[in-house]
Amino acid sequence: MEETQTTERLWSSNFIFAFLGNFSIFFAFYLLLPVLPFYLIEKFNADSALIGTILASYTLTALLTRPFSGFMVDYFARKPLLVTCYILFVGFFAGYIVAGTLVFFAILRATHGFSFGMVTVSNSTMAIDVMPASKRNIGIGYYGLSTNIAMALSPTLALFLHDHYGDYNYIFLCSLLTGTFGLICVTLIKAPQKITSAGEPISLDRFFLVKGIPAGINIALFSFIYGIMSTYVAIYGEQEVHITSGTGFFFMLMAFGLITSRLLSARQMNRGKLVQTITLGSLFMIVGFSFFIFWKTQYIFYLSAFLIGMSYGFICPAFQAMFINLARHNQRGTANSTYLTCWDIGLGAGVFIGGYIAKASNYTTAYLVGLLLVVLGLLLFRTLTAAYYLRNKLR
Repeated sequence: MEETQTTERLWSSNFIFAFLGNFSIFFAFYLLLPVLPFYLIEKFNADSALIGTILASYTLTALLTRPFSGFMVDYFARKPLLVTCYILFVGFFAGYIVAGTLVFFAILRATHGFSFGMVTVSNSTMAIDVMPASKRNIGIGYYGLSTNIAMALSPTLALFLHDHYGDYNYIFLCSLLTGTFGLICVTLIKAPQKITSAGEPISLDRFFLVKGIPAGINIALFSFIYGIMSTYVAIYGEQEVHITSGTGFFFMLMAFGLITSRLLSARQMNRGKLVQTITLGSLFMIVGFSFFIFWKTQYIFYLSAFLIGMSYGFICPAFQAMFINLARHNQRGTANSTYLTCWDIGLGAGVFIGGYIAKASNYTTAYLVGLLLVVLGLLLFRTLTAAYYLRNKLR
């Protein structure tokens, strides 16, 4: 049986602390994301291919950690595991301040991905634990707002600090302080009793939700272009759209789109209309990235940000709910880690391959490859994934 919920209120103190903990993780994360390419160019004179390799290493190590994270979250007590992972995640930001060589920075960045993989799975699973069962689909959508709000605020702040002060240590320190705030929040969560997988035989399904493979392929196809955009949009804006400042506004508009679509889709999510929500989001994604690639004007650049944000606000919580609905109650950690693993596969491939495509051609070509994968993802979803999910969902 599933653990008993003590209240039907979604916005309990436990859920709020989990929400703030996730906000802090991604605020700290997105503070660095848009400025690290500039940091590597200015401090170490790195080219686009090397930048892609170093930045993709973070996602790669997070990816390698995900399956084990899911197993550990399902096997061990979640609260101590969450606090431990959070401490490790926050501690790495201090390392960026003292990194003096490219090799040391590359090792630090790659190693940081391990803690990121663990803490995101731990915190999201804790959040699902404290949601009322009757409000889980809508709760997943609202929980994701914490990521979107962080995405709206932190890149804007990071690019402001970069443009006006030029001292990357200010940005690293902001990440450290934000992470510390999140750590305090998660220590205040009162973890409910949970069903564990302790004592069950070790199998592949304890590390990776096999039933989630079709949806996982879709997630990877949709996140490939997101990896290119989130890492290289500032450089793309300067080199190909000729916007010398204001890229932070792009992230803010994208986050507003994410928030808007999550709020609009909340009722549909709660009714279980996940297939329809993902289909709508995929269409928004194709339109948004088409504007982004083919109409290189300032106004279309910012309009595409909002449309792209709308698309991911529709598809991400719906796909995460799909994974949860395909899993047993004592597989929530595995379901979450599998969802995030598939996202990271596409994201990391986009960062890595996108950098090499840009070096060989340009960033427009890299985005075109990503757009073709989005179209392929929509076709795959409508012909295979949706029907598979409807046949195999447990709730």
